[in-house]
This record gives sequence, C-alpha cells and structure tokens, in this order.
Amino acid sequence: MAPAVLSVALLILPLVALIARASWSTLWQDITSPAALDALRLSLVSGLAATALCLVLGLPLALLMARSGPRVSALLRALVAVPLVLPPMVGGAALLFLFGRTSPIGQALSAWFDLTLPFTPAAVVLAQAFVALPFLVLAVEGTIRGVGGRYERAAATLGARPWRVLWRVTLPLAAPGIVVGVILCFARAIGEFGATALFAGNAPGVTQTMPLAIYTAFNGAGTGRETAVALSILLLATAVVVLLLVRAWRPGALK
Repeated sequence: MAPAVLSVALLILPLVALIARASWSTLWQDITSPAALDALRLSLVSGLAATALCLVLGLPLALLMARSGPRVSALLRALVAVPLVLPPMVGGAALLFLFGRTSPIGQALSAWFDLTLPFTPAAVVLAQAFVALPFLVLAVEGTIRGVGGRYERAAATLGARPWRVLWRVTLPLAAPGIVVGVILCFARAIGEFGATALFAGNAPGVTQTMPLAIYTAFNGAGTGRETAVALSILLLATAVVVLLLVRAWRPGALK
C-alpha cells in the first residue's frame, strides 16, 4: 500500500507545486502577453497542421497494419513505435540530417523549389508529426483490428467496391479510434520540445512553441518566469482536457 501511495504522490505533488507557484492575480495577463500569445498561436497552428499531416499519412498505414499478416504487422508496429522510445533530441537530429542543407533531400529541395526546411515553421510541423504519428496509427490500428474484417467481407460479398467498403464500412467502424488518435496526436504535437528545438530552433515568433517558451523563460531569457508558469498550467489544463475527451470517446464510456 505504501509504495502505491508514494507512486501517486510522485505523480501528483509536482503538479500541485506547479499550480501553487502560479500568480493567479496576473495569470490572464501572463497568458495574453505578446510573447506568450505568439508561442500559443504557433503551438496551436503547428499542432493542427501536424495532426492533419498525421491523419493523412497515418490512416493508410493503420489500415495496412491491421489487414497485413502477423509478420508484416509486427514489423510495421515496431517501426511505428520507434519515435515513442527514441529520445526527442535524437529524432530532431535525424530530421536535421535528413532535410538539412547538406543532405541529398535538402539540396534537392533547395535546387528544385528554393525551399529550406530546418529552422522554419514547416520544420516545427514535421518535428511534431514525427513524434505524434505513432499515437494516431496505433490507436486506429487497434480499433480496426478489434472490429475485425467480417463486415468488410460481407459488404464485398454484396458487391461493394473496395473504396465504397472503405468509406461506408471501415472508416465508420474505426471512428472511435480515429477520434482518440487525433486527440492524442494533437496533445503530443503541442507538447513536443526536443525534436522541435533541434530541427526548428527557438526563434521567438517564428519557431518558438509553448514548450520552448517555457524552457527559455526558466533559463532566464525571453518571457518572464510568471509567464512560463502560466503557460505550463495552460499545457497542464490541455492535458487534462485531452484525458477527459479520450475517456469520453472510449467504447462503452457513456453507458
């Protein structure tokens, strides 16, 4: 019993200390300061863009994983899970080496499209998508696999074409997993720090998201420390809302 109490304390007390440190009389002013609003705006916009990118790329991958054989599914699942266990800084370095100016892809983008990705808002989106994609893919894949393929086979037997089966049967059945995956993906995207810092930099108003603004403030630069605490509480509130939304969309939660 005592270890369980200690584990709960380890999870809860740091959050209590954070909330207690907040200056509630100036919380609104801290959150709405120009630097905080810039970081908040960039986090929300880039988080939504990264979630949309993950949705476009992740749904086909989840379908492939759910409908492939055991060996292929296991291999794909292991590859998808790599960003979950990879230190974010390593992910940022990998993205930098892949899209940097001296890489083949970076040189091609520069020569063909006059486009440079590192240290731009687009780099923020790519870094967030890299770390958030597994949350969406695994949630959707698990839902599709749990439903099984009997309804799809029945629709195909009745003459439905593959695309009609996908839009009228598979995706509606996978809707709970898609919603949960999107919510988790967005929450992970706006909370991303390491890969964004290394691949996109920390330029205020350009690539400085809320986690980067918090880090900068606590290291004595940029926004004030009170603003950093206020942004931290805002991210904490976002996490709580995400957990409530995921619980609400869990099958059977409303019964």
